[in-house]
Amino acid sequence: MMTGLVYIASPYAGDVEANLAFAGQAGRYCMMQGGIPVIPHMMYPAFLDDTDPAQRGLGIEMGLRLMEVCDCAWICGEHISAGMKQELAFACLLYTSPSPRD
Repeated sequence: MMTGLVYIASPYAGDVEANLAFAGQAGRYCMMQGGIPVIPHMMYPAFLDDTDPAQRGLGIEMGLRLMEVCDCAWICGEHISAGMKQELAFACLLYTSPSPRD
């Protein structure tokens, strides 16, 4: 039973092949846990050039827009890349709300 959209943030740049394999594993794990994985960096590089700053920025912006419709975000991996730092900061705004303290 699928329970909700899960934004998957994991490294892309660097060892792209290994990083995409890791993102795929994270997506599969998410699916096995009942989530519906949303992994922008497995989609946008098909038509955006990550080495072009304008296109990279557009990809990050579109990814963050996708995050807005997700139920939660998973930050995956031991290394937090520059792009992931942006995703993490945005996720903290979306999914964290202050609670009243006595």
